[in-house]
Amino acid sequence: MSKPEAGSEPLPKDGRRIDVAATANKIVSNIEKVIIGKRQQISLALVAYLCEGHILLEDVPGVAKTMLARALARSVGCAFKRLQCTPDLLPTDVTGVSIFNQKTTQFEFRPGPIFAQTVLADEINRTTPRTQSALLEAMGERRVTVDGQTYVLKPPFLVIATQNPIDHEGTFPLPEAQLDRFLVRLSLGYPGQEEESKMLQRLQHGHPIDDLAPVVSAEEVIACQDAVREIYVDPKVRRYLLEIVHRTREHEDVHLGGSPRASIALFRTAQGLAAMAGRSFVLPDDVKRMALPVLGHRLILRPESRLRKVTAATVLNEIVPDVPVPVVTSEAQGEDRLT
Repeated sequence: MSKPEAGSEPLPKDGRRIDVAATANKIVSNIEKVIIGKRQQISLALVAYLCEGHILLEDVPGVAKTMLARALARSVGCAFKRLQCTPDLLPTDVTGVSIFNQKTTQFEFRPGPIFAQTVLADEINRTTPRTQSALLEAMGERRVTVDGQTYVLKPPFLVIATQNPIDHEGTFPLPEAQLDRFLVRLSLGYPGQEEESKMLQRLQHGHPIDDLAPVVSAEEVIACQDAVREIYVDPKVRRYLLEIVHRTREHEDVHLGGSPRASIALFRTAQGLAAMAGRSFVLPDDVKRMALPVLGHRLILRPESRLRKVTAATVLNEIVPDVPVPVVTSEAQGEDRLT
């Protein structure tokens, strides 16, 4: 694969070129002081962050979904707010509300939790669709409109939502349109016995989250987000990516396949994964790695397929290996190009 010229990465405010891989490694290592044995999931969450996307954590209670969000916010030193989603939560509890000030005889706007840089919507499927929709504009456009006034959110802006896929009593499942707003869906899973033993040892005298300090600044994260956009994607890798997405639209078990937004999400996350690996170009393996986290929650299966216990992972595991991968060959000049 031909590689682009070096030096296209943006500069942080102090004038140094940003090293995305080194910056990402500092954040991951810092989070691992709190979350043990989940480096792969932490890295995928960071990929979404560096791609300016949002994260849906879907797993059973007690596997550190909330702790991952708090650790990520603390590692970057960004303002963090938590929304505990319940059926009585109102949209104004998310966006904020205008209050009449008797001294000035004017309405004053009190910003809600959505104005933080990192927002955790805990158990998002327990609040009503009306309140869920209050997050849509912020997630899609990085701005909030209240009482006819539009407010731009401070970057870097990230929404991390959690939900329990097992308990459906008293819940309001997210509609497909809102699921599509999340760049990736991740599951942490249970820790291994050795990792859980280390966790118990660390928690004996206090929680490590209390002593977690920022390791990078918000400006460095923004510079990394700009650098990710400059990662080179060969036209043949683009065609490979699009072939995967288009096949989800034609699969017999899929009622609704990946949209153009899914293609963009897969493109961006492949760039993010390459940047975190220290590369200035995307490999087909990057696309393969991000296929399930990006496309898994975007595929709508046919009812008869769900009855046969077919899942989105099953469909993607059929599609991805079947798409021909561009092969790297060495040419006479010593450059690597895709064929």
